[in-house]
Amino acid sequence: MKRYFWIFPFVVIAGVALTLFVRSTESGRPGQEDYYTGFKRDYRIYSPEVPRDIDFAGEKVPTDIFYVSENIEREILVNTYWHSNTLLMFKRANRWFPVIEPILKKNNIPDDFKYLALVESAFSNVTSPSGAKGFWQILKTTGNDYGLEINRQIDERFNVEKATRAACEYLNDAYKILGNWTLVAAAYNMGMGGVKKQIAVQKASTYYQMSLNSETSRYVYRIIAVKAIFSNPEKYGFYLREKDLFPPLQYYIVEVDTTISDLAAFAAGYNISYKMLKQLNPWMLTYYLPDVSGKKYKIKIPKDIMKDYFHLRDSMSNEVGIFGDKQK
Repeated sequence: MKRYFWIFPFVVIAGVALTLFVRSTESGRPGQEDYYTGFKRDYRIYSPEVPRDIDFAGEKVPTDIFYVSENIEREILVNTYWHSNTLLMFKRANRWFPVIEPILKKNNIPDDFKYLALVESAFSNVTSPSGAKGFWQILKTTGNDYGLEINRQIDERFNVEKATRAACEYLNDAYKILGNWTLVAAAYNMGMGGVKKQIAVQKASTYYQMSLNSETSRYVYRIIAVKAIFSNPEKYGFYLREKDLFPPLQYYIVEVDTTISDLAAFAAGYNISYKMLKQLNPWMLTYYLPDVSGKKYKIKIPKDIMKDYFHLRDSMSNEVGIFGDKQK
């Protein structure tokens, strides 16, 4: 027994240490009262500022009218505190604004209409319950009217460049009839005929004077709210570095004017997967590309840098403020 007597002090010290550790751990666990005290102390929700001076497409928004200001505030609250959706819009906009902006400019469409496309789809190739598709949410009949190819093999509503040009044609036609860009934005949601009818029935001359269906009543206000948030993200709590956003796609174009019977084999010939080919060319709906007499298709092939995605992201800036005033 005496041989092990020297171990006794170490056992005592270990026991004391264990007891102190357990007690400190238990004391660190807040009770019911401490839990809610901490919640009240640490958790804050603020009401974002509503812009008093804002325009849409150069047309001043009458924020001095109480319901106009409150409708904008509603959409600012929804989009400020719907963090996941608004963050995704920021990330995707960094990729697609540079594609859309020059097309709008070339077709004399105000730059603010890029926010209309963002509100329509959050830059995701979604399909609405009514069958509208793509970033611009174009219906099949409208797409056909404005020259988009839509069939079982090809749907150019998913071709961002072509769909944007078609949307520009529609917007210009609407402006010729309505003479006001805010009304044009409303017409994009409910149709030119619907807006003209409501102007006549309600004897109104602006969007802000009309009582419309619930969707269109929120539509333009949401576009204005998203513009306000994107124009000054930090004001609404969004601190984003360039490297937090999705980088523009890096690709080159291959033109084809004949049938491609096997797109998977075509993709393999460029050392990419069929999935990668479809990611860059979502307008191709089937496993082959039909031959349309006299028509050329432009197929995007990713550059090698797209295969090193983290390197691409790491090469982007750490500076906060890619959107808003610092973007200009």
